[in-house]
Amino acid sequence: MPSTFISADELSKHLNEKGWVIVDCRYVLGRPQAGKESYRQGHIPGARYADLEDDLSGTVVAGLTGRHPLPAGPDLVSTLRRLGISNDSQVIAYDDGSGQMAAARLWWLLKWAGHQAVAVLDGGLAEWVRKKLPLSSGAEPVAPGRFEARFRHEMVATTDQVLASLDAGGMVLADSRTPDRFRGENENIDPVAGHIPGAVSVPFLENLDAGGRGLPPEQLRARFESLPRRGSEMVFYCGSGVTAAQNVLAHCAAGLSGSRLYAGSWSEWITDPGRPVETGGAA
Repeated sequence: MPSTFISADELSKHLNEKGWVIVDCRYVLGRPQAGKESYRQGHIPGARYADLEDDLSGTVVAGLTGRHPLPAGPDLVSTLRRLGISNDSQVIAYDDGSGQMAAARLWWLLKWAGHQAVAVLDGGLAEWVRKKLPLSSGAEPVAPGRFEARFRHEMVATTDQVLASLDAGGMVLADSRTPDRFRGENENIDPVAGHIPGAVSVPFLENLDAGGRGLPPEQLRARFESLPRRGSEMVFYCGSGVTAAQNVLAHCAAGLSGSRLYAGSWSEWITDPGRPVETGGAA
């Protein structure tokens, strides 16, 4: 069963197949209703919609959390059941194909909840449309699922653990944002520019080809294995814990294991002015 990526051609063979759940995760930063409206206008047949902020994130607490904190465990389970997901479901997540970030967020959340049969549509809806595959519009009827979580808390790196690693070592901190944001040259989202000291720049978009599809596993593996290492544990972060999930997905697709997500990411790190910040550095 697919557990990282699935092609549009392969997914098209399983439309309306019992046990398969397709979730549309399209989201536009700064335009919170755009994804839901696009879903209503056209989506993969049978897909139901999950909103990044309402469904795939928890409550923001000013001064304590990042911009997209993890949902509380019971809330996530309720959301997954509402989407029709059960423990024996094969879940396919997709977004518009411009970076796979929201789809990767759902992928990671399901893995965190102990569900292995989940994959991301390679190239997203853009690839589906390019192949002239069918679309539906409006709402889809969804029967509630029966999902029970087995949370894998070892997949999450906390702020305290990241802070401790700055002195103790052991972590390779991989910053998933664009190189200019990593260096602190163009911070247009968060109030403080820069990166966590010692981090390396690993922009998530470089895991994709020009068509928004994932690079071949051997290329992804070479990319991750070439990173400077100050430890054996790979920890990905970004601005708010969303695009970093795409790096975790690519790391897994490369055949590598054991990576963790710093879910609070940069926007949580900078809530405490006492935490160190670094600027500059090579991408």
